[in-house]
Amino acid sequence: MKASAMLTAVAMMSVAASAAQAQATRTWVSGVGDDANPCSRTAPCKTFAGAISKTAVGGEINALDPGGFGGVTITKSITLDGGPGIAGVLVAGTNGITVAAGPTDFVMLRNLDIDGAAHTGLSGISAAAFGRLSIENVTIYGFQNYGIDIHTNQTQPAYVSIRDSYIANNVNAVQTSPAAGAIYVRPVQSTAVVAITGVTGTHSGFGLRVEGGGQANVFNSSFDDNLGNGVVAAPTSGSALINIKNTLVANNASRGVYANGANAVVTLSSVGIFGNATGIAAAGGGSVVSFGNNENSGNVIAGAPTSTQPLQ
Repeated sequence: MKASAMLTAVAMMSVAASAAQAQATRTWVSGVGDDANPCSRTAPCKTFAGAISKTAVGGEINALDPGGFGGVTITKSITLDGGPGIAGVLVAGTNGITVAAGPTDFVMLRNLDIDGAAHTGLSGISAAAFGRLSIENVTIYGFQNYGIDIHTNQTQPAYVSIRDSYIANNVNAVQTSPAAGAIYVRPVQSTAVVAITGVTGTHSGFGLRVEGGGQANVFNSSFDDNLGNGVVAAPTSGSALINIKNTLVANNASRGVYANGANAVVTLSSVGIFGNATGIAAAGGGSVVSFGNNENSGNVIAGAPTSTQPLQ
């Protein structure tokens, strides 16, 4: 090999090694940071987008102090942690956080405040591809489409955990349409299984909607005061399953609990259904299965489950 070629190869290897070394396992952002910095604790970046390219696969981005850190697209396993202050994501005309990672990647989002700028932002969290997604202690509000939109397009199953989060006021710009909503589970391929614990979906078009290939297991949560349905399973193909326990479904302008379609199933255990236009409804062969320990009261139309199962 000629000396010039050898020098070129060595230089290229050196550049690649430097780029790899530039990615840290833990990086930092600050309200007074600069994206030209290396994102270290003493020289933090300004935005999540600026920090993510300097963070290694499986690494973590932490917020040093309260601030607005901008929208970001995630394409690898990573953790975004905004605690203990208020780490804000304020966006208009786009999604707050887009998850477009690999089908085996793990993404964790926690301690974040995601704001759609008075219904000019699209969706708070738009999750298109990942293996596992954890959303914890996140507030999402003011988007024109959805607070959390799980629309995976991959052959592998996707798993989501949403815990201790508040999702509110996600409607269209004139705030009259139930087409938008708090949590939307609509996998394009394969399946998406979502565990929802300690979550409020309120003041939106709908609280929770699950379509074909989706399953939601809901515990200790609330879906209330939405412009349309509180909780709805509505597959256009495949099946949709929602299991609900120890949860409040109240004051929704349409149905509290709704199963729409031959392969739509909603199961209820210790669920309080109050003050809705219709408490429980099923259509198109959908099933609402009660374990006989629910409260369905104070609705304009009470409705009834399609079947009852004994507690075991």
